[in-house]
Amino acid sequence: MSEPPIDWISDPLAGYEPGELTESEIWWAERQKALEQAGYMLRPRYQPDWKPSWVGTNKFFLRCEDGQPQRRRLIMDATRVSDGKTVMMKRLLEREGPYELQINRLFSSDLLGSNPRNHCARLLDVIELPNDPPIMVHSHLRPYYNPPFQTYGEFVAFFGQICEGIQFMHEHNVAHRDCTSENIMLDPSRMYPKSFHPIDIWRRKDFHGTAKRYTRTWRPPRYFLIDFGLSRLYDLTDGPPLDTPLRGGDKSAPEHKDRQTPCNPFPTDVYYLGNLVREGYIQKYHGFTFIEPLIADMVQEDPTKRPTMNEVVTRFAEIRTKLSTFKLRSRMARKNEIWPVAAWRTVSHWCRTVGYVLTRKAALPEPI
Repeated sequence: MSEPPIDWISDPLAGYEPGELTESEIWWAERQKALEQAGYMLRPRYQPDWKPSWVGTNKFFLRCEDGQPQRRRLIMDATRVSDGKTVMMKRLLEREGPYELQINRLFSSDLLGSNPRNHCARLLDVIELPNDPPIMVHSHLRPYYNPPFQTYGEFVAFFGQICEGIQFMHEHNVAHRDCTSENIMLDPSRMYPKSFHPIDIWRRKDFHGTAKRYTRTWRPPRYFLIDFGLSRLYDLTDGPPLDTPLRGGDKSAPEHKDRQTPCNPFPTDVYYLGNLVREGYIQKYHGFTFIEPLIADMVQEDPTKRPTMNEVVTRFAEIRTKLSTFKLRSRMARKNEIWPVAAWRTVSHWCRTVGYVLTRKAALPEPI
C-alpha cells in the first residue's frame, strides 16, 4: 500500500531540524556499507562522513542536492555501482512483504517478464541483509502524470497500456487491489535520456538546472504498475474469490464502505481505473465524451454490473478505432483555463503539432 510522504517543511509535528536525517533515513544510512557491498551506493547525504553543504552558508537546505530528503519511509534511491543506473529500493513490511515479493517475482519471472502485455515493474534484485527484512530493487520510474499529457493520443496510449497491464494480471489470477494514481508509473529512459534527480524530479540528476525532456509524442514511454503490497494471487477453482477489503490510495469503492464485508477484488480493480479517469480527466478536462460511457460502466455502484478487464480492453480498442487523427493530436484543455492562457497554449500546441506531422510522429504514440 502507498504510504503518505512526510511533510518536512510545514508539519510542526515532524520533529526534525531542517535537513536533518529522519529515523527512516537513518535506517538506510546505517546500512550504507552493506548496501555498497551488495552493489548499490546511496547519495552523499547517507554516507558516514556526510556534512551538510549548506551549513555555514546562506543556502536553504532544499536548494542543495544533499538537502533532498527521501520522503517515503520504506523507499530509498540509490545508484547501481556496476553501471551508474539510478534504482529505487524498498524494504518490505512484515505484514505485506511476503505477498509483495511473491507477486513481484511472479511477474518478473522469465516466463512472464518478457511478455509485452506485462506492465508490472520488473524486479531487478532482492537484497538480503542479516536480521533485516528483504529489500527489493526496481528501476527508477516517474509518476505517469508527470509531465502532464498534452494530447488525447498520449492519454489514449497510456490508458490502453494500463488496461492491458491489469488485464494481464487478472489473467494470471492476481488482483492488484491498489491500481490507483500513485501506483502507476512511466519508464522515463526515452523521455529523459540524461535522467533526473530522484527526489526533485524536475531537476537534473546532478541538481544543476532543469532536467531535459522530450514529449510523450516525440519519445513514447511504457507505463508500469507498482506496489503489490495489497495484491493477492487467488485460486479461482471454486469461482470468484471473496476477500476482506483492503483500502489503498482510492477509498471510494462502494463495496468497501463498511470495510468488513468480503467482496470480489477483481471488479474493484476495474473501479479504480475507471475512477482514476473520471476524477482525473473527465471532471477536469474538456473532450472526454468519447470514453464517458465506458467509464460510467467501470464505476457502477454494483460491482457485478461492471465490465471485466477483458471487456474493458475490447471496448476501449473499439473506441480507439473511431478516434480521428485530428482528435488524437488535439490538445487536452483543462476546464478551468482562463482564455489568455488557453490561447497561448493552443498556439504553442499547434506549432509543436506541425513539427510532429513533418517528422511523421504518430498521433497515437506507442512505444517501440
